[in-house]
Amino acid sequence: MQACRFQLHYPQPLLKHPTPTPPIPKDSGLLFRQKLLYLQSLNINPHKALNLNPSLRSTPLSSLISLERSLSSVGLSRPSIGRILDMCPLLLTSDPLPPINFLLHEVSLPFPHLPFSLTRCPRLLVASVPTQLRPTLLFLTSLGLVLNSHTTLLLVSDVENTLKPKINFLQSLGFDEPEVNRMVVRSPGLLTLSVENNLRPKAEFFLEEMEGDLEELKRFPQYFSFSLEKKIKPRHRALVEYGFKLPLSKMLKISDGEFNARLIEMRLQRVHKR
Repeated sequence: MQACRFQLHYPQPLLKHPTPTPPIPKDSGLLFRQKLLYLQSLNINPHKALNLNPSLRSTPLSSLISLERSLSSVGLSRPSIGRILDMCPLLLTSDPLPPINFLLHEVSLPFPHLPFSLTRCPRLLVASVPTQLRPTLLFLTSLGLVLNSHTTLLLVSDVENTLKPKINFLQSLGFDEPEVNRMVVRSPGLLTLSVENNLRPKAEFFLEEMEGDLEELKRFPQYFSFSLEKKIKPRHRALVEYGFKLPLSKMLKISDGEFNARLIEMRLQRVHKR
């Protein structure tokens, strides 16, 4: 097994399975009740967990305790472990160490950032390294992305059915491949948005009603991350009502109070110029 680059700073058990828990006396009914109580102690719904992961029924309690120790060794608190396992019951019968090692060694995620990355996207812990995580990492790095704890959630996305359609849509607007890559690097959240429910309606509003320039979208791709109905439309129409225009970043990045104050200020400046 590859040595952890954080070996000098963090305990080696990070990359190894914890010492097995001593066996418990064999009484199937008693063991099953103990397992349910253990799950409940982690605030895991045992009925939901058993329903979503039937293999859990035959999993020994010692394996669950070892799993908790493995997750604890990477800095996850017990409440966080419980939330992760309740959200992703498949992990109760999975080995989390291959994905953890992948994040540390291939993604080069700093060890202290692991807890945030894993709580943000528990599915990372049950994703296959060779068939899911590694191919997706290669695709994302080909775009120029350097992943961090905020963007590792992209690793569980399907390249062909989820990521590439978004890239293709942006190119269909008139951006070339290098331009799209730069937009994604600037705003990785683009790859988390639905084409039909998010990207397309916002692009159509920008190009048709706002009569916007693609160059501005290229400079500020974060436009797509703002709510069309709650922020983009009302702010644009408020500006149009008074005959004003603002760059996308200045129109959208400020709070409602700041926007209204700026609108009043612009109106007062117009009055003073008369």
